[in-house]
Amino acid sequence: MTDLTYSDVEVDAAKGVSRFLQERWSHDRTARLYDGDAGASATTLAEQFAQQLGLETLLLPAQWGGGGATAREAAAVIEELGRSVAPLPYLFNAVACGLLAEAGADVVGRRVADEGSRAVVVSPLTSWMPEADMNVTMSASGLSGMVGNVAGADSADFLVVPARQGSELVLVIAPRHQHSILVREVSSLDMSRPLSEVTFAGATGEVIASGPNVRDILFRSQELAAGLLASEQLGVAQWCLDSTLDHVRTRYQFGRAIGSYQAVKHRLADLWVEINGARAAARHAADQLATDGVDRMVSVALAQSYCSEVAVHAAEIAVQLHGGIGMTWEHPVHLYLKRAKVDEVAWGTPDFHRTRLSQMVDLAQALDLPR
Repeated sequence: MTDLTYSDVEVDAAKGVSRFLQERWSHDRTARLYDGDAGASATTLAEQFAQQLGLETLLLPAQWGGGGATAREAAAVIEELGRSVAPLPYLFNAVACGLLAEAGADVVGRRVADEGSRAVVVSPLTSWMPEADMNVTMSASGLSGMVGNVAGADSADFLVVPARQGSELVLVIAPRHQHSILVREVSSLDMSRPLSEVTFAGATGEVIASGPNVRDILFRSQELAAGLLASEQLGVAQWCLDSTLDHVRTRYQFGRAIGSYQAVKHRLADLWVEINGARAAARHAADQLATDGVDRMVSVALAQSYCSEVAVHAAEIAVQLHGGIGMTWEHPVHLYLKRAKVDEVAWGTPDFHRTRLSQMVDLAQALDLPR
């Protein structure tokens, strides 16, 4: 049976991220993002994270100068980031590196690794397959078109762009800092995860993949994204449970700790069970992604359909059981509720993934339902 507990390497990576964030960031600074006061600090944080921890190219092959790691190590890092809701685009950089490795784009991958650069895939966060919303074309005059709701584009050095070139799909990598590329931030429920509208007006770029295999590369990239997102949702849910437990142990009402009341105990016990299920689902998905296991597609759909709702439920319970302070701006729990709600619709909703899962396990046939 596969061991889903974290290895020493994975634990050390998570601890390194935790120490870094404890020293350089706080919930108060994340809350100030909503007032536009900490944008420059968030940019500096992302640069320091990339330079000091060296985790940005974890999923690039070692022969390219990357970390040569797997989705398991990336999931350990992302789970820890979920506990902090820090404004770091690591998840999107990891997905882009996975796509470059999948596409075999060694020249570009080496450049990204050598320069310590960050890359993101230009696709809507709320879309499962980018080709469904593909509004970018590649021609002799360069890239043209616009893509909305792109996460991580504001801090990227390179953009990996799914586009159409004539009748075929292509993947193009373009340096972000061009006059012909406009990245405009748009409103988002979660300001620690800014979304942007990316417009191309004749931008230069290099085709790194073309033909029928582009669709497969994009699909596997989205699977990686959804699988790693489950680990972030696990981190969000775990923080909500831990902080709520701390609160109910120390908050007294009618002469006793509110955590001693049976109704509160039962709600938290149920949540503990849910989160342990989410941990098993998220780590199994990461392991299947790492080993390209036979259950890869099923495990990702299962993890995303389950972990999305657990994260939202955990955040809602945290708000409720924190009482009056949980409804205030000063307490950080609202940051976790916002992250959980945005993550719930990223790369497919829970209902979408449950539908995928039912098709993969042929549930309709098993229950003799109409297809």
